Amino acid sequence: MKTIDELLSEGVAGKRVFVRADLNVPLDGTTITDDGRIRAVVPTVKALADAGARVIVASHLGRPKGAPDPAFSLAPAAARLGELLGADVAFAEDTVGSSAEAAVAGLADGGVAVIENLRFNAGETSKDDAERAAFADRLAGLADVYVGDGFGAVHRKHASVFDLPKRLPHYAGYLIATEVGVLKKLTDDVKRPYVVALGGAKVSDKLAVIDQLLGKADRLLIGGGMAYTFLKAKGYEVGISLLQEDQIPAVQEYIERAEKNGVELVLPVDVLVAPEFPDLKTKAPANPTTVAADAIPADQEGLDIGPETRKLYASKLADAGTVFWNGPMGVFEHPDYAEGTKAVAQALVDAPGFTVVGGGDSAAAVRTLGFDETAFGHISTGGGASLEYLEAKTLPGLAALED
Repeated sequence: MKTIDELLSEGVAGKRVFVRADLNVPLDGTTITDDGRIRAVVPTVKALADAGARVIVASHLGRPKGAPDPAFSLAPAAARLGELLGADVAFAEDTVGSSAEAAVAGLADGGVAVIENLRFNAGETSKDDAERAAFADRLAGLADVYVGDGFGAVHRKHASVFDLPKRLPHYAGYLIATEVGVLKKLTDDVKRPYVVALGGAKVSDKLAVIDQLLGKADRLLIGGGMAYTFLKAKGYEVGISLLQEDQIPAVQEYIERAEKNGVELVLPVDVLVAPEFPDLKTKAPANPTTVAADAIPADQEGLDIGPETRKLYASKLADAGTVFWNGPMGVFEHPDYAEGTKAVAQALVDAPGFTVVGGGDSAAAVRTLGFDETAFGHISTGGGASLEYLEAKTLPGLAALED
């Protein structure tokens, strides 16, 4: 995989460089609530602009249905990128139309433009190879060189991620190079004990990575909504907690395999429960009750790990040589259910080894809960991409850059 440093050494002054970034940030209306992904691409964009390239930044945002939708416009992200760069950033109101062509034509050496949400064009995400290729051809017409730096999208076989690099000289940006280096530390160069903390809503989202980790990790800590399927698999009452009953046989098999392989599988010993899901808009007090994990009332819902589980998980992370964490331990967006996620984050900060926050809601939680990002070894920008890498899957966006 060629890197941006190789591109810079060849010279980029006057060249049109297409940077596939990941500006898929959370929005409250037009207000960005977490700009982490925008900040992550700044080093690549700045290095190219400083070297005299004419930089075209492209990304998706949300899941528009292949047509323009103002709710998913990249205009706020473009404005924030300009603020972070300390420079004017042009914004094209389409992807490959007249506005994009004019924005690119208007770039001077060192200039930066952002084109509108790639998913406003159905060709970006099409499963039809010809439709995707046609869109990639039009994108290629905007540029001379391709730089892939949208790690959060490399597990997608999309036009701008998979097809476009095949049409232009292609290089990995600083973010992708960093992310791949970190993931290799989690697969090829693991310092032990290797502890993995998994949370989030659905156990089905994590089955494949659990399958891989049962042969690699020393300890697996399970929290979040997915924990209740594990508790149910052990025969416990879980009340009205989030539950994927169809996954119970798979989970039971994993529990047996963990014991056979000598992997310590750690489940909650107590949880916070309430009769209903909290109001995340008003953040009104929820008044939860703490109960043992095997004593959840039938009319209650588990919404966070309890105080004894927080201590237990912290102790299991205390001597870790390597930690990977993906998924919150509870409904961290509400203050009454944030303590479990906060405890795991603090345990990563305190751990002596290399710590990785695996993107998505975990990365958002770290920032929302006020942690210093530099206290962690690495905060990934791609939760899904990180998980698929650890599942030993081929990621289309990385494969395209390696060709």
